[in-house]
Amino acid sequence: MAVSHSNRTTIAIAFHSGYGHTAVVAEAVARGAAGAGAEVVSISVDTITDEQWAQLDAADAIIFGAATYMGTASAAFHAFAEASSKRWFSHVWVDKLAAGFTNSGAKSGDKSSTLGYFATLAAQHGMHWISLGLMPGWDSTTGSEDDINRLGFFMGAGAQSPTDAGPEAVHKSDIATAEHLGARVARQAAVFRAGRAALAA
Repeated sequence: MAVSHSNRTTIAIAFHSGYGHTAVVAEAVARGAAGAGAEVVSISVDTITDEQWAQLDAADAIIFGAATYMGTASAAFHAFAEASSKRWFSHVWVDKLAAGFTNSGAKSGDKSSTLGYFATLAAQHGMHWISLGLMPGWDSTTGSEDDINRLGFFMGAGAQSPTDAGPEAVHKSDIATAEHLGARVARQAAVFRAGRAALAA
């Protein structure tokens, strides 16, 4: 999907998925953002093109996503992050909004490390980080694994998928949590866009 030049906000999702699980989460983030009124472009960073780099440059917000491997984002995402240094030198992404999501096989899986890495990447670019904005679920005797934000992350959306199951096994709660993240970023991006328009006027 190309970035539009309409008055709608544009959310770009820059992600890497090795086995399909993170792609399912990315699709949920995209649905949430689109449902909140944004135009969405999804970019698989391991095959990113010059046109897609331009789409990232034009977006109001960029949501980073990757599986957590060995305590951090995947190698393909790290390669994308290093390539983004060209944008860092020219301040192209300064004052955009940013957020992040990740998936791992374990309930914790050191996903906080990956979300922190995304936040640091965003900070280096001068972006504004948007947190998940949800209280933790499944943290009491009356809760269940079907609660939204069942894994209890605050920095971004965390998902857990069994290592011996396919992408269809991504938990419905994690999908709902990802949809919430997309919608939250879209709403905040609309506020920022309207504010900038008001200041310009």
